[in-house]
Amino acid sequence: MIRLSIPALLGASLTACATAQPGSAYPGGNSADRYVCRNTMLEQFVGQPATADLGLQIIRASGSKTLQWVAAGMMVTMEFRADRVRIYLDEQNKVQRVSCG
Repeated sequence: MIRLSIPALLGASLTACATAQPGSAYPGGNSADRYVCRNTMLEQFVGQPATADLGLQIIRASGSKTLQWVAAGMMVTMEFRADRVRIYLDEQNKVQRVSCG
């Protein structure tokens, strides 16, 4: 089971991250690349409202271990992490883009 550390209604803090529990079932690959995020099929989430359920769907689709919500205008580090997916939101809390790293 995957737990999401996303505040209720995503209103309080959109900087929350979610981490998959060890041993979570993700498609593909061996254990070495179990949590390598893949950008394929992430465009389908653009335009949808930000919810905890959507975050879970994105984690599953990307194969990532960590999820980070990025609010409109928020600054983020340039550090690349192969196990992270970032969800960039617009001013209406809708997904503007989704990308690994």
